[in-house]
Amino acid sequence: MDNQDLRKAGLKVTLPRVKILQQLESSESRHLSAEDIYKALMEAGEDVGLATVYRVLTQFEQAGIVLRHNFEGGSAVFELADEGHHDHMVCTETGEVIEFVDEEIEKRQKMIADKHGYDIVDHALVLYVKPKRK
Repeated sequence: MDNQDLRKAGLKVTLPRVKILQQLESSESRHLSAEDIYKALMEAGEDVGLATVYRVLTQFEQAGIVLRHNFEGGSAVFELADEGHHDHMVCTETGEVIEFVDEEIEKRQKMIADKHGYDIVDHALVLYVKPKRK
């Protein structure tokens, strides 16, 4: 994403928006909390307040630039909306978020909706997992 994408989304290009977008794009983790972004910006010497990070993330969410996930037991995390559909597993011990795609699960969900006379408009599947003990 670049400044043009911000404009297309109806957002004025401002330094905080650009810095937060860059942080989302460059992070090793695809799922970041507002606090994660704020800490990374502070470490990089950027003068962007936590309230600004929250405000910009809300604007990004409304513009369809990011998706917000409220996984149980943790604060909201954000990911760029540029990826195709995927589901999530969340480790209940570490909070790690793992993305996956399974065509069989997708087919079964469609079959279940069809059986009940519905078309799926959207869905989110989250599996809460923990490491297997040996």
